[in-house]
Amino acid sequence: MRKVAIVQARMGSTRLPGKVMKPLCGISVLGHILLRLRRSQRLDDIVVATSTLSRDDVVAVEARRHGAQVCRGSETDVLARYRQAAEQAGADWVVRITADCPLIDPLLLDSMLEDLQERLGCGERIGFFTNTQPHSYPRGLDVEIFPRWALEQACAEASETYQREHVTPFIIEHGERYPLVNVKACRDTSHLRWTLDTPEDFQFFQTIYEALYRDGDIITTAQVMDLLVRQPEISAINAHVQQKEGRLAS
Repeated sequence: MRKVAIVQARMGSTRLPGKVMKPLCGISVLGHILLRLRRSQRLDDIVVATSTLSRDDVVAVEARRHGAQVCRGSETDVLARYRQAAEQAGADWVVRITADCPLIDPLLLDSMLEDLQERLGCGERIGFFTNTQPHSYPRGLDVEIFPRWALEQACAEASETYQREHVTPFIIEHGERYPLVNVKACRDTSHLRWTLDTPEDFQFFQTIYEALYRDGDIITTAQVMDLLVRQPEISAINAHVQQKEGRLAS
């Protein structure tokens, strides 16, 4: 069971262009995401899936600098880009990560991968394993895991534009074919916005990183939660930002 994280990343974000290369404590947002995913004990590989546009050359260079594979494909047909990346990496299971989550939690990811493997070992039929249906973790700790065969079927059959831009809608909409299992947090914190899409979001992350980041280490979810309890005004920085549902993101 080869488990591969595919990080979709591009420079052409509509609300905050170039966000994946914005620096947080001297390291790009994409760099932090890749460093955090490297802490996973259960991932077998990491691929950054970006577009073939020249403006995304910088994304490919940054991904390789942090030791990730790179796969380049269509900017708008992200579903096809994912299928291409999964084939390139020889993935059995795909972990979908978007490049607007600089606090993505490797401990949560490993816990979900362990849970998935145990369920599969007991014979449970799973086509989509996630913590987003519905959300109960902060927005920005989103994890979607699905088998490569489901991705290939979706790529072959999905015909609606939104199904191809956002990768997983076809799988979610066909639960009879791809049984869904959702992981719920002990406490619902889905009102917290830890995703990067606007200048206010970037200000939020700058504040978090300047307060907590230490070179060579990663910020934990527990550290962020503790900081926000002590300084609730930090959450207020981007609390008003409306979530862009089903976003193309990267």
